[in-house]
Amino acid sequence: QVQLVESGGDLVQPGGSLRLSCATAGFTLDYYAIGWFRQAPGKEREGVSCISGTDGRFYYADSLKGRFTISRDNAKNTVYLQMDSLKPEDTAVYYCAARYQICSSYKQDFGAWGQGTQVTVSS
Repeated sequence: QVQLVESGGDLVQPGGSLRLSCATAGFTLDYYAIGWFRQAPGKEREGVSCISGTDGRFYYADSLKGRFTISRDNAKNTVYLQMDSLKPEDTAVYYCAARYQICSSYKQDFGAWGQGTQVTVSS
């Protein structure tokens, strides 16, 4: 059974950092791309970052480059999203999702999703 479980969300002050984890099970992570998405209240779910399952290439939303870092540990079946210099506009539920091999910026291309973890950036 394919499972993705996010963790690490929290309340953090502006300028702070968080590391989100996406623990996976039921498939061989090496062969899958994992994307991070987020959804703020009243807004569409948007792509944040993605790391490919084939060559480890990674991608970021233009507005997030330099603040967020995606990485993967296939031995631990886990993908991470390091978030630095957090801003109030980063407040959202963050989701990870799996897709075979290659990243996509379209959420509809991802077939398996986690339940999400809440990130709140506020003073």
